[in-house]
Amino acid sequence: MKKSLIILPVLLATLIACNNKQETENKVETPVNENLVQMTDGQIRNAGVVTGKIENKSISSILKLTGSIDVPPSNLVTISFPLGGYLKSTNMLPGTPLKKGEIIATMEDAQLIQLQQDYLTAKARLVYMEAEYNRQKELNQSKASSDKLFQQTQADYTSEKVLVHALSQKLQLVGINPGTLDADNISKTVNMYSPIDGFVSKVNVNIGKYVNPADVLFEIVNPQDIHLALNVFEKDIDKLSVGQKAIAYTNTNPEKKYECEIILVGKDLSGDRSVIAHCHFKSFDKSLIPGMFMNAGIEVTSNNSYVLPVDAVVNFENKKYAFVAKDKNNFEILEVKTGNTNDGFIEIISDNAATFANYTFVVKNAYSLLMKMKNTSDE
Repeated sequence: MKKSLIILPVLLATLIACNNKQETENKVETPVNENLVQMTDGQIRNAGVVTGKIENKSISSILKLTGSIDVPPSNLVTISFPLGGYLKSTNMLPGTPLKKGEIIATMEDAQLIQLQQDYLTAKARLVYMEAEYNRQKELNQSKASSDKLFQQTQADYTSEKVLVHALSQKLQLVGINPGTLDADNISKTVNMYSPIDGFVSKVNVNIGKYVNPADVLFEIVNPQDIHLALNVFEKDIDKLSVGQKAIAYTNTNPEKKYECEIILVGKDLSGDRSVIAHCHFKSFDKSLIPGMFMNAGIEVTSNNSYVLPVDAVVNFENKKYAFVAKDKNNFEILEVKTGNTNDGFIEIISDNAATFANYTFVVKNAYSLLMKMKNTSDE
């Protein structure tokens, strides 16, 4: 009897242990979703959390380009001396302002004397030949002279007239007025004049130097019609068009902005797969000079994209996230890729972005959910 009393508690303990083991084996563990954050109605109200749908709309972005100030060919003049000669005098320095018609240099050479001599001599012969031609013409009409003699006189007169005209053009080419030239004012020097308003950009000679006809003595720039030449890579060409606005600025003074408008987009790709977009400045600024490096931003509009308010996207550990409402109190964090930002909206980029249309996102104060999630994970 005593032995039976001892066995009974042992059997009871064994049965209890078996039952506990069976309950443990039958118990299903519920996995914890670390991407889920739960908030009460009061917490949602206090945090100012607002939900909404993703939107489909066009969004603008700023295309950043670099380039330099350029001038059209009509506003950049290279000065040479067509006959060649020695530079006798000049006061020009780079940056010197000029008015059209102002003397920029004086040239001298023996060729100038010879040219004037040839012109005056040919002009004197022409007077004689014209008289002889008229005389032979009258004689030929009365048959007092042969046709051959008249034709020879006519040819000589025509040739001399051509020579005088050619020499006259040469004189004008070097700046000598043939209409005022006579034997008393032959000069060994001529003045060179500025053909445009502007300033001297380059001086390539010094006094006493001999220059050939092909040598460039000076470069003169008229800055009134300067434009900005921007480098545009192939992938961005289709984003630009004539009439688009640009805001340009220099590296030295980025706060000062210059308004521009695209007037031409090049069609010829260079070796680095880029073209030139020419922009005209809205107003002239004398501080802008040709060759100056500049930056520019051009607003471009993309096709319709899926966008969320900027407040809907949070940054965490160098990644972008948005919160999707699973129900009114539970929110799941979702990693997203973003694009351009404009006017309070940010572009959401995804191959299956259309699926986002079925989601309800937290569109305001998403950071409060991120803080709640971080605090929960730290506990």
